[in-house]
Amino acid sequence: MSEPDGKLEQQIEEIDDGALQELLEEGPEAPEEKLREAVGEGVGRVRYDGAIKYEFTVKLRSQGKRLDQYLVERLGQYSRSLIQRIIKIGAAEVNGRKVRPSYHIKKGDFIRIWVPEITVELPVAENIPLDILYEDPYFVVVNKPPGMVVHPAKGHWRGTLVNALRYHLEKLSEVAGSLRPGIIHRLDRDTSGVIVVAKDDLAHVGLALQFEHRKVYKEYHALVVGEPDRDSDYIEKSLGHHPTHREKMAVRDERDGGKPAQTYYEVIERFRGFSYVKAVPLTGRTHQIRVHLAHIGCPVLADKAYGGRRELRLSELEGRECPLEEDTMLIERQALHAYRLRLRHPITNKEMEFVAPLPDDFARTLEALRKHRSKRKPGP
Repeated sequence: MSEPDGKLEQQIEEIDDGALQELLEEGPEAPEEKLREAVGEGVGRVRYDGAIKYEFTVKLRSQGKRLDQYLVERLGQYSRSLIQRIIKIGAAEVNGRKVRPSYHIKKGDFIRIWVPEITVELPVAENIPLDILYEDPYFVVVNKPPGMVVHPAKGHWRGTLVNALRYHLEKLSEVAGSLRPGIIHRLDRDTSGVIVVAKDDLAHVGLALQFEHRKVYKEYHALVVGEPDRDSDYIEKSLGHHPTHREKMAVRDERDGGKPAQTYYEVIERFRGFSYVKAVPLTGRTHQIRVHLAHIGCPVLADKAYGGRRELRLSELEGRECPLEEDTMLIERQALHAYRLRLRHPITNKEMEFVAPLPDDFARTLEALRKHRSKRKPGP
């Protein structure tokens, strides 16, 4: 599902600890050849141009936090994994001595850390077709196809929405930085539908504030496995990072790091073994709709992470066996679509609504469910 775009988080895994140690010891004069050898080069890749030093004195409000957590909050452009590695190789000190990433800081602690200086190459413009639902001088609304990553990140330097936007639009807002120009909120890679992109910096700030203050109405449509007990309800369960799977989220108590999350759902249509539902997230947590629907026993169809299955074929609905080459693939990604979005124009304050038609795979699956899993009673 969508979420407001936060601090720039660089996921840096390519550089080994030995090269990192040498880089930090060399400081700003580290030779470019060594950096290239340690990291490699490529379009959109992160480069390291020396090391810089930061110093902090811990305030009372931060007392008790882990050192790595505190430093990630202060240095949001670096991932937690990189901060932990920097601490472990001794490039961070508390009161002049080396400590572990799990060290709990105290008021008055003096922290010194050396980190690689980061420069980022701009995403390359690519001629990728876009379904533009609306455009004016201030922002553009796109119907994002399934399978498209929103912005460049580790493993996805090409083929993203940002790469396409750079080709089709002359200007994008710079508020979110060079890797995420114009990006105000996100959709998961396999979630299709409405996404808003800013062209103007002032418009970006106005739109971002609407998302941050929950003034934007977001409506998703989903096909789910199973049938909810109620025709409509609110799911109120705090969400946080999964305790063992770093890429997943989970229902977590607030004392375990969970943050309040609320989703309203309504059943649009019921089938035998499946349902078509509308979901309206009242908060914007990562994977919120997917986790909440799975929590009530109705995971999004073909959601491998939270439902355990990655596809649906026609033969399964028909209740027959057939050779794979004769079968029809209905959908092979999570059946979740950002259907409707309502907000106010950041400049004119006029209320606006955008609707993205259901994509082909979603519509095809819905039609197959109506044909083969309908609950309608046969006529006389």
